[in-house]
Parts: sequence; structure tokens; C-alpha cells
Amino acid sequence: MNGNKKAVVLLSGGLDSATTLAIAQREGYAAYALSFSYGQRHAWELEAARRTAAALGTADHRIAQIDLRVFGGSALTDAIEVPKGRATEEMAYGIPVTYVPARNTIFLSFALAWAEVLGSNDIFIGVNALDYSGYPDCRPAFIEAFERLADLATKAGVEGRQKLKIHTPLIAMTKAQIIRRGLELGVDYALTSSCYDPSPTGEPCGNCDSCLLREKGFRECGIEDPARKG
Repeated sequence: MNGNKKAVVLLSGGLDSATTLAIAQREGYAAYALSFSYGQRHAWELEAARRTAAALGTADHRIAQIDLRVFGGSALTDAIEVPKGRATEEMAYGIPVTYVPARNTIFLSFALAWAEVLGSNDIFIGVNALDYSGYPDCRPAFIEAFERLADLATKAGVEGRQKLKIHTPLIAMTKAQIIRRGLELGVDYALTSSCYDPSPTGEPCGNCDSCLLREKGFRECGIEDPARKG
């Protein structure tokens, strides 16, 4: 690893972000992992993020404290029921109530601030446009627009010292392809948490969109999800 090649990696603690972290490291970046405590009902994912960051050996891991419950408007931050038992076809239609308003815009803004402090031009985010609910802030057009914004938004950008690149290595991959890539890179998926509505001790509900898509990915790989063993 080239310690002078720094990248901020958004790390939720889920399957996708853990794989993205491993990819960034394989590409030679010193990974500065950034997670968020934002009032999410699935706050157990932060414990998964801590464990994943430690296992993969990040250069640093920080958890930013914000509270999006002040706005609500999502099943993850408000008193709205998390959808359960939906078919894959149903998930592909419309924007689900688990969408958190402007979440990736907010997260990328924090990542941009840290990248400027670190003197980094690189941010990694595990957005995915396949095998996933139709969140508007996971689309390539959004990522490209944020890159253009970033060059106008920072002192480093205006002075020509920063030309931001947002890496989205998973954006065109199926969940099964993501899992296979992570296993090649040594990701321990037993440490990750994907559930939107876990128990207080982190047990996945097994029936929310995220759980069902994760199960589908492992099934297509022909292997058991290590987080559900025992």
C-alpha cells in the first residue's frame, strides 16, 4: 500500500461498503473509513462498521454524528414501518420508504470535507444501480454531478489542488458479483450487517428489502451467508 495515496471510503457496515473498502485497499489506497450515526433505526450497522474497519486494517475510521431524525421522512429515521416480504420485482418499482432524503448528498459532503483536509482526491462509495431499490442518489448521473460540484465547493478545488474522483466500483454489479469480488479480496461477511430492522443484538429480520437482496446474492453464489450461520 502506498501510504501517500489516501482515499475516504464511506463505510456503513453493510456488505456493499465492506466490499468497496477492500477494493480501495487492493487499488493501493490508504483507506480512511467514514461512517455515520444519523439516527438510523438500524444503528447496529455501526458496530459492524467498527469490526469491518478493524479487520481490514484501515488507516483511520471515524464516525460522524448527525441526526436526520430531525427531518424524518424515511422508514429508517421516522415512525414509518419498514417494508417486509416484498418480491424482487416489487422492489424494482418506485422509490421505497427506506429512502432517506438526500442521504448520499449529505454523506458525500462530509467525505469531501475530510478528503480536503487529508489532501486526497479520492472518495469511494458503494452505491449500486442493480439488484437494489431505486434510490435516486445511487445513480451514475448523481455521482457525476457531485464530482462537478466538488470542484467548485472547496478551497482546494478552487486553487487547483484537488480534482475529486468519486469511485463507484459496485455500481454496475449484481449482489452476487459483489459477494464474489469481496470473497476474492478476503472480506469476512460475517462481520457485516445489512438489515434495516435488526434486533437490539443485531440479529437480521430476514424479511426487509436489504435482507432479501442479500439472501438472493448469497443464494446465487451457491453459498450460505456467514452472518446467518448458527
